[in-house]
Amino acid sequence: MAKVLIIGGGGAGLVSALSAHEAGAEVIVVSKTLPTRSQTSMAQGGMNAVLAGDDSIESHIADTLRSSAGLGDKKQIAFMCENAPDAVRWCNSMGTAFSRDESGEIARRRLGGASAPRACYAQDYTGLKLLHTLYDQCLKAGITFINERFLLNLIVDEETNHALGATFLNIATGEVEEIRADTVILATGGYGGIYGKHSTNSVQATGDGLASAIRAGAKLADLEFIQFHPTALKNSSILISESARGAGGHLLNADKERFTDELAPRDVVARAIHEEMASGGTVYLDIRHLGEEFINHELPQERKLAQIYEGIDPVHDLIPIKPAAHYSMGGIEVNSECMSSVSGLFAVGECANHKTHGANRLGGNSLLELVVFGRHCGKNAAEFGMKHPAPALENAQLAKDTNFIRGVMYFTNQIDFYQKQEMLANIFYNNVGLIREDMGLKAVLGAIRQMQKELPFMGPKDKSKICNTNLVEFIEFGNKVELAEIIVVCAISRSESRGAHYRGDIPVRNDVMFGAHTITWREGGVLCADFME
Repeated sequence: MAKVLIIGGGGAGLVSALSAHEAGAEVIVVSKTLPTRSQTSMAQGGMNAVLAGDDSIESHIADTLRSSAGLGDKKQIAFMCENAPDAVRWCNSMGTAFSRDESGEIARRRLGGASAPRACYAQDYTGLKLLHTLYDQCLKAGITFINERFLLNLIVDEETNHALGATFLNIATGEVEEIRADTVILATGGYGGIYGKHSTNSVQATGDGLASAIRAGAKLADLEFIQFHPTALKNSSILISESARGAGGHLLNADKERFTDELAPRDVVARAIHEEMASGGTVYLDIRHLGEEFINHELPQERKLAQIYEGIDPVHDLIPIKPAAHYSMGGIEVNSECMSSVSGLFAVGECANHKTHGANRLGGNSLLELVVFGRHCGKNAAEFGMKHPAPALENAQLAKDTNFIRGVMYFTNQIDFYQKQEMLANIFYNNVGLIREDMGLKAVLGAIRQMQKELPFMGPKDKSKICNTNLVEFIEFGNKVELAEIIVVCAISRSESRGAHYRGDIPVRNDVMFGAHTITWREGGVLCADFME
């Protein structure tokens, strides 16, 4: 029996766990928090699938390709869209509480960039309800969960380039532990946490899986492509779902006039809002005309969020909004089987680059991707582990990471890394956000490299072992800084505008030079980058 280690307890990890278990593997899911607190719960709008009506799988493929701005892989996109109906039916069969239309079928709504209403939804709690359903099924299947373990590094045999497991910090005890396995699946989510208060993501989205992957020898792809959701609450960056616009909500400028197509692709709408804010002040989302009954039935979470975090009631008031960092299109480079360049190391979900989103994700495709590729990844990882069991080799990674944690405690605290973290979030939002320019990007890169030099002077103040969240947050900050450098290097290198990557100094798309993916890796500790088909 193969042993599959899944790192990350969100939707992608849980789907992979069920699939690997069904394929006959022993499955262990390790997470730094509780599975039901993952970012999947923030996917509110729905899951795309062509189930019936005047829609077609060909249209779904075409919409996804168009949104990807030339960087989506047609074969991968076709695989996702063709498997979408079965993915939704699978979720439905497990008990996901989808909303229903008048005929009792799964209800669907149109999201931005889609040519038809195909997003299957559960009010505006789709991701949350799917996540709870998946967790229930995993518990029912007897899958082992180990929570409150912070990923430090992957264990890789240098001679065979084979993943052997991973090391973790036990947050409760402060001890460093290792877990060995035949195959490893990274399902650790994205890196939107770099943007701090300017992101819809939770504070947990710190890119730990990607940072560990590139340190282990894997390649990363397209990290400069970060989607900004058009409608986050102005003061808190809490997400207001695209379902509000899909239901007929309007975007109004400071003069209370509509100024853009609300259901255009997200990069287009976000930039239109940005321009209005730069020239005229506040932008609003207006759903008042939908009526209280409709809002309470279809958009209950959006009403509650606006009431709690903005102090307004969208039944009667306009909702002040702004674009905020939302989704990481870039991720760990994987092949069609979801495996990275490290043998036995798989990746799935937002931490992976399946080349289905390209330069701009189509709304409603994130939950779909994690279900379709999660099922694919879990099965492939289990089968690979059976055919290629990891050798029981000695490895120095556990000792290295134990010494690292001990050493961090001797770092001084002359510089407050929380202040540097906030600074990083602000300069990223202003210079590596919706509109980018060469001068601003290079200034950010200089600031990042200065932070890298200063890390030994930013150690945690708390020197205790037990439940040391200060220590965890310092290591997370280190991962953010590592990924921030890669993002900015890629953004500087891509001297064009494409999808979510918009260069104010080079506003045109250049397919001749840049119709390819940015690939980054490390050789001898040195960051390398190139463009590859």
